[in-house]
Amino acid sequence: MAQSEHIAVGVAGATGYAGQELMRLLARHPRARLTAAMGSSASSPHRSLPGLAHLWDGAIVPLDVDLLARDTDAVFLALPEDASADVVPALLERGRRVFDLSGAYRLRDSTQRAHWYPKVAAMPDGSTYGLTEQCRAELPAARLVACPGCYPTPAVLALAPLARAGLIAGDIVIDAKSGVSGAGKKPTERTHFSECHGSVSAYGIFAHRHGAEIEQELGRPVTFVPHLVPLDRGILETIYVRLPAGAGDGAIEAVYREAYASSPFVRLTGADLPTVKQVAWTNFCDIGWKVDAASGRAVIVACIDNLLKGAAGQAVQSFNVAFGFDERTGLWQ
Repeated sequence: MAQSEHIAVGVAGATGYAGQELMRLLARHPRARLTAAMGSSASSPHRSLPGLAHLWDGAIVPLDVDLLARDTDAVFLALPEDASADVVPALLERGRRVFDLSGAYRLRDSTQRAHWYPKVAAMPDGSTYGLTEQCRAELPAARLVACPGCYPTPAVLALAPLARAGLIAGDIVIDAKSGVSGAGKKPTERTHFSECHGSVSAYGIFAHRHGAEIEQELGRPVTFVPHLVPLDRGILETIYVRLPAGAGDGAIEAVYREAYASSPFVRLTGADLPTVKQVAWTNFCDIGWKVDAASGRAVIVACIDNLLKGAAGQAVQSFNVAFGFDERTGLWQ
């Protein structure tokens, strides 16, 4: 690919929270040319994005798969799961590369997929789960990149290296807290300002689709409890594990440093535990930890911005690797 070449990209679902972040990133991306921006359905109204004035002054038009495929080389989908289930096969048939931010194509097991995403009967050939730090080698050939969910991203980044190294003995408990934008743009009683301001609530216990996604990537069961907190963006996960006998802080640090030596968007903070403010408006995942040597208990804290590393930023990161660009292109802030 010539260094001067630009990739024609389109966004469907461009008016949602993740979709608008995609628009902001792609409008300034030095190797992407934003050629199509569409709503989430054929009945979506025409509209502009005033926040992108002078960066991108186009109009967001109703969803039209034929036009989307005609004008692009790669497409980012920030659509509801059922819509993605319909649109993805149509785009792949037309030879487009797809980066899907919905959950529709994340679960490889057909039984789990039938339970959580019943509209997706089969996984297309050339699909990969797009946690960039784990799938760099697969991305250049991938036709469909199923971008991970916001909750699974910090959980898997924090836990997968430890699981692979045999450093987890016993149960895993993930206490996850997300800002309200993680629930999407469509208002509900639960996300109404009067309901969530000044409050914290647990939800989806033993019944959240992201739990299945985390278990898939770790290959073991977890207890996953999500919470809604009164922030506009950000996720903080406090993760509880036990270490094998004799393992301690040094073993965790060594595994992380080896796993993420070439990962520019994972920052290891050690005993200086990370906070949401440190990652807000960035594509970083910060991971810190503390170990009680006497009991073998370890507490890991992982933070991301749910709309960037948990959605739009991660999709652009995978796009960069897929097309042979520097992983940080358009994301290094």
